[in-house]
Amino acid sequence: MNIDFLSPQNADDIAAELLRLSPDYAATPLHDLPALAARLGVAQLLAKDEGRRRLGSFKSLGGTYAGLRALARAAGRDVAGLLDPGNRPAGLPALVCASDGNHGLAVASAARFAGAKARIFLHGGVPALRARRIEAQGAEIVWIAGTYDDAVDAAAEAARRGDNILVADVAGDLTDPVVNDVMAGYGVIAAELRRQVGAAGHRRPTHLFVQAGVGGLAAALADGLRDWLAAPAGVIVVEPEQAPCVAAALAAGHIVQVPGRLETSAEMLSCGTASAPALEVLRKHGARVVTVSEDALAEAPRLLRDHGGPATTPSGAAGLAGVAARALDLAPDSRVMVIVTEAELDRSAPEGRRHS
Repeated sequence: MNIDFLSPQNADDIAAELLRLSPDYAATPLHDLPALAARLGVAQLLAKDEGRRRLGSFKSLGGTYAGLRALARAAGRDVAGLLDPGNRPAGLPALVCASDGNHGLAVASAARFAGAKARIFLHGGVPALRARRIEAQGAEIVWIAGTYDDAVDAAAEAARRGDNILVADVAGDLTDPVVNDVMAGYGVIAAELRRQVGAAGHRRPTHLFVQAGVGGLAAALADGLRDWLAAPAGVIVVEPEQAPCVAAALAAGHIVQVPGRLETSAEMLSCGTASAPALEVLRKHGARVVTVSEDALAEAPRLLRDHGGPATTPSGAAGLAGVAARALDLAPDSRVMVIVTEAELDRSAPEGRRHS
């Protein structure tokens, strides 16, 4: 099939396409937190609040965009044609994926926009509230014993068995089109940051601290910001000590499976295998990895909130945990950027993002 109509898009085109779906895809706030910078002994700390994104996390960029592109490929249309209310294709395949919660929510949202079905594979460590949010998007939940990586295997097998499309955010294949679409969606954040820092009159950050599950967000930001950050242009990937899959892969020079239960309070980061496309980007840009303790992860949301930042979870504040844990020597004139990747869960609004 000729799929030239799905040629790669730049971040601005992706942002415009998503914004046509919902106003909740508008650019998210960038906070300057001088009290927190003083507390941490750096010149500036900027925090990008992805909790204000549709569905309450950055995942709604990648999962929704990649899900819609996958359905468009299957239908032989572009995304606009897929969503045309007067000519919507019938008999679309179901989208399937594994998730710790947020990616599945985004993929379920893509299916809902297109009038397709979604089947989301969750492991037993995913909280019931996150599962209910996915169900509120109309998706079916399939519970899997074991870890996130076991759910990844189950979702891939389900896609192989039936008329389903796998919308994964992790792959062993560097050229996987869906995983690369996921990372392209995350690239919207980098484009927003470039504009927002300039518009606010800030000097460019010297260091980016960004958390990793399988590494897709970290790779997208490393690619989108590496030639823009001020010297020394440090890209630091932050992982829980209990689930250091990116650190293990970079140290080994190839993808490895981290053993164990991967139990961490940073639930969205409990991944045992990094994504090969993400790893390739992080290696190319010389990203460094630091791991942080459970105590540091638990403290980071309080530290952020107490110094004027948005309410979030240990997953959402994991990048800040890397700064606060002094895992990397920072000079007093360092200007640090962190990504607050998700909102604190709001039980009153299961389908939308958290509004404060």
